Amino acid sequence: MQSKRRLAARLETIQDRDVRATRARQNHASHGFLICRHHNSLYDLPPVRQPEPPRMSTVDPKTTESDSDKAPVGPPKKRGVPEGLWLKCPGCLASVYKKEIEQRLNVCPKCEHHFYVSARERIAQVLDEGTFEPMNEHLRPTDPLKFADRRKYSERLVSEQKRTGLTDAAVTGSGMVRARRVALAVTDSAFIMGSMGSVVGERLARLIEWATEQDLPLIIISASGGGARMHEGILSLMQMAKVSAALARYDEAGGLFISVLTNPTMGGVAASFASLGDLVFAEPKALIGFAGPRTIKATIGIELPEGFQTSEFLLEHGYIDRIVERKYLKTEIAKAIDYCGK
Repeated sequence: MQSKRRLAARLETIQDRDVRATRARQNHASHGFLICRHHNSLYDLPPVRQPEPPRMSTVDPKTTESDSDKAPVGPPKKRGVPEGLWLKCPGCLASVYKKEIEQRLNVCPKCEHHFYVSARERIAQVLDEGTFEPMNEHLRPTDPLKFADRRKYSERLVSEQKRTGLTDAAVTGSGMVRARRVALAVTDSAFIMGSMGSVVGERLARLIEWATEQDLPLIIISASGGGARMHEGILSLMQMAKVSAALARYDEAGGLFISVLTNPTMGGVAASFASLGDLVFAEPKALIGFAGPRTIKATIGIELPEGFQTSEFLLEHGYIDRIVERKYLKTEIAKAIDYCGK
């Protein structure tokens, strides 16, 4: 009996030792160690590698492998060449260095195409430096008819003034051309295509009346692609007659009016003061006329000659007196003033 009891106690001791050893192995294994079940010694376990998080794919799963290998659509962008350094000439279609064009008064060095210039640039090209004195800038356009097409006329005026820096399509004032004092007006096609609204007509009329009082030569450089401004209705149409009447009084007083036509000079501007000069100059290849070719063809029903609205065609048929390149315009105006004794 005693031997059986001792045997049972020994078995219990062995079982308890095995349980404790198992628990110890589990605890040490969680801390990176391993216990040998035969020697109860500790062994270092290799570090447990954590599974990497799944990577986000940058390829559209709907895109096939062949699609992802395709080249990007469109021509590749050139590196190291800032935008805006080159301009494509509409005359000869050549790419020309922009700075070279600006040095030539915005004229293409390859084909002599005359690019657009703003009213402020035009004044700087024609008048002696620092002599321009603006007039009637306090006159601002309004919206008397509350006109609206795609947008309200009042909103269009505000946006055009912010975009161009002009208050309306005409800039008037006085200055010196080769030390000869003149009254000068310039229209700008960037402002609602240079159309003639009430303020444009009023500024021109006041400048003409002032030139009459001061007995000064009058220079008007036209760059108006539009005629009367439809947003002002009959008030705009009245400006053609008002400016033409002021020019008639100026002519009666013996004044010299030099009209310079640039690209474009169209519509009511061409049909009124732009064609009434004592001398009419024009830039090369300028578009000059009243209505567009399609409108004229539909009205008279005949085929029109090629280039019939260019300054070269009009010079050949006696509509203008001389074609003057931009670089010579200032000198030609000064010569004409001296020749006419003004």
